[in-house]
Amino acid sequence: MTLFKALFDTAPDAMVVVGHDGVIVLANPQADRLFGYGEGELQGLPVEVLLPEQVRQMHTQHRARYMSTPRVRPMGAGYELTGVRRNGQPFPVEIGLSPVQDGERTLFAASIRDISETQRARQALARARYDAFLAQASRLLLESPNLDVAVDSIAALVASALHTEAALILFRDTQDSDLHVRAAIGLPDQLLRSLARRLSRGPWMSAVSRGEDGAAVLSRSAEGAAALLKGTDFRDAAIVPLPDRHGPMGLLVVPAREADSFGHDLLHFLQSVANMLAAAVQRSRSEEQLSHAQRLDAIGQLTGGIAHDFNNMLTVISGNLQLLGMSLPPDSPEGEIVDSATRAADRCATLTAKLLSFASRRRLMPRAVRPAQALNDLREMLARTLGERIRVTTECPRNVPQIHVDPAEFDTALVNLAVNARDAMPRGGQLTLSVSVEHIEGAHASPKLPAGTYVVFRVADTGMGMTPEVQARALEPFFTTKELGKGSGLGLSMVYGFVKQSGGYLSVDSQLGYGTRISLYFPALENVASHEPAAMKAPVRHGQETILVVEDEPEVRAIALAFLRSLGYATREADSAAAALAQLENHPDIDLLFSDVVLGNGLTGAELVKAARGLRPGLPVLLTSGYERGSLDADDLSAQGVELLRKPYRIEQLSASLRHALAAYKER
Repeated sequence: MTLFKALFDTAPDAMVVVGHDGVIVLANPQADRLFGYGEGELQGLPVEVLLPEQVRQMHTQHRARYMSTPRVRPMGAGYELTGVRRNGQPFPVEIGLSPVQDGERTLFAASIRDISETQRARQALARARYDAFLAQASRLLLESPNLDVAVDSIAALVASALHTEAALILFRDTQDSDLHVRAAIGLPDQLLRSLARRLSRGPWMSAVSRGEDGAAVLSRSAEGAAALLKGTDFRDAAIVPLPDRHGPMGLLVVPAREADSFGHDLLHFLQSVANMLAAAVQRSRSEEQLSHAQRLDAIGQLTGGIAHDFNNMLTVISGNLQLLGMSLPPDSPEGEIVDSATRAADRCATLTAKLLSFASRRRLMPRAVRPAQALNDLREMLARTLGERIRVTTECPRNVPQIHVDPAEFDTALVNLAVNARDAMPRGGQLTLSVSVEHIEGAHASPKLPAGTYVVFRVADTGMGMTPEVQARALEPFFTTKELGKGSGLGLSMVYGFVKQSGGYLSVDSQLGYGTRISLYFPALENVASHEPAAMKAPVRHGQETILVVEDEPEVRAIALAFLRSLGYATREADSAAAALAQLENHPDIDLLFSDVVLGNGLTGAELVKAARGLRPGLPVLLTSGYERGSLDADDLSAQGVELLRKPYRIEQLSASLRHALAAYKER
């Protein structure tokens, strides 16, 4: 017994001996020091004082069961639990239990080892391992040429890092809040679809948004969580949101078969993966948007340059046809030929206007427009244009506010949408044009659609609808699903450009087999009086003033001079801004400056106007252009009363614009 006492006291681990009643009958000095008691103070105390208070009652029951059948239910060595020191400080311990026979009674000896350092070492190793997997995930997302391939690999990487058999990544649908599986491992397709549906329709998205540290652990035993894990062998599931500007873009979900599988370090690892993945998606999205914007800008510059040259050529063609028609007798058979060619030139001008509108290069001339009147004007025309198979209905309540748009471009936009709808209904169908008023509150506002009151025009058809892939590209220029030669791909792009230029917003809602609805949002105008523009086809008015024509294209300049002379005006000409300024200095009899906006080298037309009015304050001015981007301050000149006549122009349009510019000067 003396030898046993010596071994007991000198053992490296803390040792306590407990009786059947749970009272400590013997404790060695290492136990006193480990738990913070003085020599002999542990003897006579219940063993539960060495455990946290919240588990003492449960331990009492567990101890009683073990002591009743110690050989049948041995706890053995290496069992980990939490001990508590005399000062209340908890710490991790590892214990080993064994029965000890003392005469006719059985005692129970427990060896206790502080494993705080061991646990910290294990945590450090686990964190280092997680860091290595994070580095691998980061390298994968950065180096992969395709984000979809990288995302597919992330699910497998997470499962490998956590030694779990399953992991899945879900993303929100672009049009609604439903979740769709983007990548998964270890789960059958049917279960994946079921989980995606349950996660979309349950409270999980809002739960993770409110969860601590942006993550949530759902246990089968938790209220409501059983519905998510129903039909599976999983006990827990970690759900981590993929953060985005306006709420989670998706979820990272890792199910586990063991309860309490997700500690702090593991959740931190999952959240780091989720943040990294969301950042990669946002970066990819930004790169795609930048690339798309660059393509649009490049195409816009190309179309603008082409439109400038093409409109100059059309001015020459149309002008010569008009001059030829003016020289023919009233009933000449050649007159119909000239009229036909003139109409073709006008159609070419309309196409060029569409290109400029798509490229956002055409300066709009907006005014207050009444939605009801606009729909009434379009309804009859569409009914004749779309054919008998298409039933056209319009819906517009009374007292809808006016909108501030270019009337011609607005009509063109609605006609384009109606024609697209007709093409989507080859066997006929219903086309509905409706108007409503919507108030966008602050909570529902976005950079694309700020808070305010909007008049919303919706063009809905009962056609074939679009696939998600087609819908994603519907606004791209030159993208079309029509057969070769039956569509340019500019229609919807042109509408988008017009709506954006008008300060509005366009949305596309389509479902394959159920039709398409396109919504145009325009800011509402309150208490704005509508006015009708002067008719462009007014009688041709002649004049006697002297007009200075500034145009760098000789053939275009010749047409302008011929028009003016036929109207009775005296003319002078210049091929550059410098020559025009010299003419103004040397000829005070010049009554009006008529200049192109784009003049090649040197000053632009807008800059020439400022310089000319420096020499001749209040000089009447009329600008013309087929492409206004060459003058970035054309809008400033418009505010000063300088009109713009678009190329190609008809002689009656030139006449009306000249008289208006001269009259405006005389009224000052």
